[in-house]
Amino acid sequence: MSVNAPESNASGNNARDNGAPGNKAPGDESAGEKAPASGTGPLSGGLAGQRALVTGGAGGLGAACARALAAQGVHVIVADRDGAAAAAVAKEVGGEAWEVDLLDTAALESLKLEVDILINNAGIQTISPIQEFDPAAFRRIITLMLEAPFLLIRAALPHMYAQNHGRIINISSIHGLRASAFKSAYVSAKHGLEGLSKVTALEGGAHGVTSNCVNPGYVRTPLVEGQIADQARTHGIAPEQVLSDVMLARNAIKRLVEPAEVASLVTWLAADQAAMVTGASYTMDGGWTA
Repeated sequence: MSVNAPESNASGNNARDNGAPGNKAPGDESAGEKAPASGTGPLSGGLAGQRALVTGGAGGLGAACARALAAQGVHVIVADRDGAAAAAVAKEVGGEAWEVDLLDTAALESLKLEVDILINNAGIQTISPIQEFDPAAFRRIITLMLEAPFLLIRAALPHMYAQNHGRIINISSIHGLRASAFKSAYVSAKHGLEGLSKVTALEGGAHGVTSNCVNPGYVRTPLVEGQIADQARTHGIAPEQVLSDVMLARNAIKRLVEPAEVASLVTWLAADQAAMVTGASYTMDGGWTA
């Protein structure tokens, strides 16, 4: 699946923990793989040799992040429910694929991750008035976009603490800072992710771990492009009006955010040069919130 913007995720509800060999995630020492020492400290060097997990990494924004990190020498684990698509991106970037369903939260509770960088990107969207919102759909979004990131952070922190270094980067959204009608589940999940990220920053600071949110406006992903018809139906307007009259109505710069632009910010936040940046939320919205 993809993300959407001020839903910005990509290929998101795509994830299945029981798809990894032996029910263990790549980077889990108990699965026979031990992450190499990152050899990092304040301004000690680049990203080469580090390991990153990108959820929803099979397409859209997740794939862009995988490519950007791999270009810096990072070994990228592409996590997605679509195993074939994840394998294709992993092959392209010289990484590895992890077919996983992040909605299977019970399987994530015993997970151990040995990664240096965690990118919580997976996401989906449902657009509906609150009185018509399917409760199951609401719970699904909260599970995928808030509970699963919590469990992945929980799984990654012991290794990061042990090596006194780690980067948690949460792909949030403008909807983590603002609200929009008909998106009660998405807005709730993203606001919750913002709080989780800040608590992680406070707890992780003494252990060399930073945690930040990236808050794009509408990103050019399959999820956003597919959302145009839903928006047209909900607002009672023609599909061609959705981009100009709804999605970009508040923008000073009248275009969608490109996935590569967001990925460049993610890469910087993962680097040593951002060691003093934590608990922050970085907007990239063409002036949407100005």
